[in-house]
Amino acid sequence: MRTSWYFLLLFWVGQPYPTFSTPLSKRTSGFPAKKRALELSGNSKTELNRSKRSWMWNQFFLLEEYTGTDYQYVGKLHSDQDRGDGSLKYILSGDGAGDLFIINENTGDIQATKRLDREKKPVYILRAQAVNRRTGKPVEPESEFVIKIHDINDNEPIFTEEVYMATVPEMSDVGTFVVQVTATDADDPTYGNSAKVVYSILQGQPYFSVESETGIIKTALHNMDRENREQYQVVIQAKDMGGQMGGLSGTTTVNITLTDVNDNPPRFPQSTYQFKTPESSPPGTPIGRIKASDADVGENAKIVYSITDGEGLDMFDVITDQETQEGILTVKKLLDFEKKKVYTLKVEASNPHVEAQFQYLGPFKDSATVRIVVEDVDEPPVFSKLAYILQIREDAQINTTIGSVTAQDPDAARNPIKYSVDRHTDMDRIFNIDSGNGSVFTSKLLDRETLLWHNVTVIATEINNPKQSSRVPLYIKVLDVNDNAPEFAEFYETFVCEKAKADQLIQTLRAVDKDDPYSGHQFSFSLAPEATSGSNFTIHDNKDNTAGILTRKNGYNRHEMSTYLLPVVISDNDYPVQSSTGTVTVRVCACDHHGNMQSCHAEALIHPTGLSTGALVAILLCIVILLVTVVLFAALRRQRKKEPLIISKEDIRDNIVSYNDEGGGEEDTQAFDIGTLRNPEAIEDNKLRRDIVPEGLFLPRRTPTARDNTDVRDFINQRLKENDTDPTAPPYDSLATYAYEGTGSVAESLSSLESVTTDGDQDYDYLSDWGPRFKKLADMYGGVDSDKDS
Repeated sequence: MRTSWYFLLLFWVGQPYPTFSTPLSKRTSGFPAKKRALELSGNSKTELNRSKRSWMWNQFFLLEEYTGTDYQYVGKLHSDQDRGDGSLKYILSGDGAGDLFIINENTGDIQATKRLDREKKPVYILRAQAVNRRTGKPVEPESEFVIKIHDINDNEPIFTEEVYMATVPEMSDVGTFVVQVTATDADDPTYGNSAKVVYSILQGQPYFSVESETGIIKTALHNMDRENREQYQVVIQAKDMGGQMGGLSGTTTVNITLTDVNDNPPRFPQSTYQFKTPESSPPGTPIGRIKASDADVGENAKIVYSITDGEGLDMFDVITDQETQEGILTVKKLLDFEKKKVYTLKVEASNPHVEAQFQYLGPFKDSATVRIVVEDVDEPPVFSKLAYILQIREDAQINTTIGSVTAQDPDAARNPIKYSVDRHTDMDRIFNIDSGNGSVFTSKLLDRETLLWHNVTVIATEINNPKQSSRVPLYIKVLDVNDNAPEFAEFYETFVCEKAKADQLIQTLRAVDKDDPYSGHQFSFSLAPEATSGSNFTIHDNKDNTAGILTRKNGYNRHEMSTYLLPVVISDNDYPVQSSTGTVTVRVCACDHHGNMQSCHAEALIHPTGLSTGALVAILLCIVILLVTVVLFAALRRQRKKEPLIISKEDIRDNIVSYNDEGGGEEDTQAFDIGTLRNPEAIEDNKLRRDIVPEGLFLPRRTPTARDNTDVRDFINQRLKENDTDPTAPPYDSLATYAYEGTGSVAESLSSLESVTTDGDQDYDYLSDWGPRFKKLADMYGGVDSDKDS
């Protein structure tokens, strides 16, 4: 069928004048049954009249992928107006005109210049027109025609993925869906079977199959086991032309993985295990590991271990290591080699997650026998009790036995044991122990009131192996003995009013006792026998461990007796009876009508230690006078410091101001800092003179600062010059100390007498005219001049 179709197409295309035409909306499958012609002509210049069509017309078909050496002939256009004299010219325009399609302008033959691909463009729409060659005017109206590209099977099916990945549970039933593959063909699905794809399996049988039309891959073998084979590679082929011979094909690879299901129970590799552990192993100590193997993976391979039977159900435990899936046997309780040496256990391993559909494969658990051997170790002695509590009376004599402790070696050897007291717990060595039998006895006298409980540690040590020792606490309680007499709870000193009535309560007494009798304290109060007769007071026992002091007569006179000392006997009712005598001081005082004390003969009640009012006033006056004297003295000294050195302005004399400081010369670098002289900027310009009391503030004149490397002599000369020209300077010479002194100083004299003129041009004769007050000065300078002259 396909061969005859190709022949028909080729035969039609090869016609010299394929000018058959059919309506564009109707697909043709062969030659047209009837020719149609379109002729356009004009009878007048202004009107166009319809005439016979002169085009021989058809829609053209062209095969794709033409492989010939010449241009592929498409068809021919012809007009009835063409008389063959070359006066007409055919023009082609539209899709690919001039490039893919060319037309012979003389004959109207259309040819394709290139190979065409239907998958890129299946239809080309072009327009044709015949024009007068000389005038260029169309002789026919422009008409549109179509060139359709006929499809050939030139595209193979292509899968949407190069490699497919799929999974399916193991042990799945036959026909279980795995994955669907899809291939597409670029050829025309409406024309022939070029795009009809059929799937087949090339590799992967007999495990899997594929549906030819849908591409669905299914399992084809029953009970595929992941533990035997997990990965499968299946090759699927897609072939067009409905799978017929000559069709094009493409392949893809499908990697199928069987996922695990719990179809394998755990299995112990051996039926019996044996471990050893020392009897000294504390609870929680691991003994050994056992592991059951499970061919499954992930959650299906999880195992839980448990002890189901055996002699050591309460002595051992097993836990599961989640990372390694091992069972760890541990000690649950303390072991004793002397009691039991071997334990036999039954350990079971099971899967916690079991699928019901695979229950038929058998129970998903396994068991093994574990034998645990307890090893003997040299253990320290063991006391018969975890702690001992002993009691002893506080009046016990030295070497009195309190009790005993017992310890023994738990090992089969039964090594002998010696006892001792940990002296860190009995620093005073109050107790001791017999090293052989463990009897505890006193080595010092006890006092319950000092320490009620004694916490002592006893050590038991093996004689043959001193490293093996154990300790036990020993709590010793000291029992009370009535060895302390009761006494007053506080020191009692009270008073009685002079106008007190008989049987008047003036004081309540209370007592305390260091002892602690079992039945509680019961004190009794009474006057001492020597004070019973002729006493002015009585004691009333309240029977509640208190007593009251009552007056025995009406009225007391403090001038006759200012103080009463009342002896009171306090006794307890324990055995042996203990008693003591306490003295209560009762003072006679004057009271107001409310009974409040106003004054007593003994001033000590108000002023225990003090002075009279006159003495206190005298002391205060002395202190005030002393303070006033100190203040006046300080004020006078301060006033004296502020007075000017020269009181009279008319007294023009040389004055030497001493600042009580002296340097050690230029060589002395410890007493003075000569750097201050070399750094004038460090000197404050606004300091006032220290030799007079300042009367007014003058603004200091700003002078240029000397250079940093200025010599001390230049600095001093500069300061002298400033003082000479300073209008605020006093009208007399003043010697200022610059804290700079040395032998042979080039600065010479610092006096301003020589700062203006030199000795050579200064005349001192005028000093003689100033009177006798300047005679001494005139003689001094006049003599110098005479010496120079001579």
